[in-house]
Amino acid sequence: MVIDAEYIASQTDSKLSEADAKRALDAFINATTKALKKGDRLSLGGFGSFSISKRSARTGRNPQTGKEIQIAAKNVVKFKAGAELSKAVN
Repeated sequence: MVIDAEYIASQTDSKLSEADAKRALDAFINATTKALKKGDRLSLGGFGSFSISKRSARTGRNPQTGKEIQIAAKNVVKFKAGAELSKAVN
């Protein structure tokens, strides 16, 4: 399933245009990106929370050649489902 502006607009009983839904979705994505870039935790009540986790540099292995390679450190986005979301899917 793809959740895009068209889908969001269709779920609002024609009270929200597709253009307005796109602006709202873009605003949410931009705010989420900015918060996570700053290292903040983003919480959506009942849905879950997004946070950043630091992954250390490590040595890996090329599966085709078996040669060792260095994998750089990086930040990864983590999502933890909220109680309501967890209850809804179980």
